[in-house]
Amino acid sequence: MVESSQRWIWQTPAWPPMAFDAGEIGTSLNRARSELGRLLGKAEAVGAADLPLTERDIWAHDAVATSAIEGETLNLDAVRSSIARRLGIATAFAAAMPRNVEGLLDLMEDAATNWNTELTAERLCTWHAALFPPGAVMMRQVASGKFRTHEVPMQIVSGPVGREKIHYEAPPSTSVPAHMNKFIEWFNKSRADPSCDGLVRAALAHLWFESIHPFEDGNGRIGRAIMDMALSHDVGRAFRLHGLSVELRHQQVHYYNALNRAQRVETQPTEWVCWLIDTFRNACQASSSLVDEALDRARFWSKHKNVDLNERQRKVLNKMLEAGPGKFIGGMTPRKLQSIAGAAPATATRDLTEMVDRGPMVRRGSGRSTRYELALEGWEWQPVEMAGPTK
Repeated sequence: MVESSQRWIWQTPAWPPMAFDAGEIGTSLNRARSELGRLLGKAEAVGAADLPLTERDIWAHDAVATSAIEGETLNLDAVRSSIARRLGIATAFAAAMPRNVEGLLDLMEDAATNWNTELTAERLCTWHAALFPPGAVMMRQVASGKFRTHEVPMQIVSGPVGREKIHYEAPPSTSVPAHMNKFIEWFNKSRADPSCDGLVRAALAHLWFESIHPFEDGNGRIGRAIMDMALSHDVGRAFRLHGLSVELRHQQVHYYNALNRAQRVETQPTEWVCWLIDTFRNACQASSSLVDEALDRARFWSKHKNVDLNERQRKVLNKMLEAGPGKFIGGMTPRKLQSIAGAAPATATRDLTEMVDRGPMVRRGSGRSTRYELALEGWEWQPVEMAGPTK
């Protein structure tokens, strides 16, 4: 029987949260492994030359999503531009990014790229300082780059003032260093433990870290970066294609509920591990669709590699390919080509006609409704039909 004073998992013998039923997670784990293998296989087929655009987009959406979970809105185009620079991709879009946003990308990059190095308290504090740069203007002041030390209980609450609902209360600040030492020791040692499945390790690491809640703020973003690090270690290379934070954002209510249930004493981590692994599988499925687009782009250029195209035409084709299937709204027109490639009206019309004659593009519609699309099945923009008047 659980004593009334033992409300949270860290107050019980079940702490740290490592006990789970391997039999119950078996089906979820097998399905996730299958989906992960499919994703990695597709990425291998795309090849190193054509994969960076997809990696940029998935990483950018993941960065936006991990911030959105915490109620912070980031500019996707600016984030994508910063990531493009990090991946060595040329980009025309340039914007000054706040230091804390660049800091988020710094920690995400470090977690994935340096997956095979040890996690340390100093490294985690460096990540935290990147999220909350000293001197930066914030909604509220946060002790940057250090574990929390305040005496007030660290609680996860919701609801109006005076009627708050406490979802979770973390260990006292005085015990955080000891808890973190134990967590970091396990995380580093478990890298070499063949009995510790990599996906399970990521799930347990997130639960354990979030249950300690060592920082005043930023625990969610850092906790998800720790999962990124564990997943990269599982794959054996920097792995940014899973898009897990995007899926967690889509499932945010369920995410919080699953985490909160696992942090209460009446449950074991089995349910949480199953939920996280199933969510990871869904994330891999979504990412596979994006990698399919990269495969389409690679096949497109392979098919038309011997077509004589000028620089303007290649720029336009790449612009449409980068937009994605059916996402280049309105298709290509002479006026759009003028704007994109800086061409004169007559030149723009001639460029489009040549691309139709030589194969990379097809002409749709007629008259003022004429538009030009990629000669790529499933990539045509579909106009939305206006509903007629109701009777």
